[in-house]
Amino acid sequence: MRDYEVVYIFKSSLTTEEIEGRLEGYHAKIFAAEGSEITAVEHWGKRQLAYPIDRNDNGYYVVTQFTASPTVLPDFERVLKLDEDLLRHLVVLSEGELPVPSLDNRLDDDRGGDRRGDDERRDKRRRDDADDHKRGDEAAAGDAVDDGDDAEAAAVDDDGKANGGDDGNNGDDTAAADEAADESADDNDDEAAADDDGKADDDDADGKD
Repeated sequence: MRDYEVVYIFKSSLTTEEIEGRLEGYHAKIFAAEGSEITAVEHWGKRQLAYPIDRNDNGYYVVTQFTASPTVLPDFERVLKLDEDLLRHLVVLSEGELPVPSLDNRLDDDRGGDRRGDDERRDKRRRDDADDHKRGDEAAAGDAVDDGDDAEAAAVDDDGKANGGDDGNNGDDTAAADEAADESADDNDDEAAADDDGKADDDDADGKD
């Protein structure tokens, strides 16, 4: 026994009852082998075909999983090929769970309540995208403000360094002025001492006379 999966594409003009009747006939061939069983049947409904088949633009999809002996496959597929209302079929080994159909090519008249859910999902995606853009803009604005603050801080530091340089120059000028004043005072002291020495010499001369 092996696990298989078959995809049926019926003409979209068939009713649900007609499709169910054909599925019963197909699956009877599978049950012909002892131990065979149908494990899952899922109706995907009417869908847009990727390309026209026998002038049909749409088809009704059904997916069935079953367990059977490989010996039943020839008779099973022979019955499928003889049905003119079956546009296409494909039998493959099953890989486990049933595949999930896409909603993109499903026809509006067969979607029913799914349309509201699709619209809600699209609206949610649009809202999420708008929120993402908004967060991105806010982040960019915050980065711009941070850059402006950094530039302003750098400018303040440069001004402080410039003022510090000016203060240093002013200190050097003050020190030079103080040194010049000290030298001038020393010169005055030397002149005063010279005058005192001159006066003393004059007094000694007068005494001798």
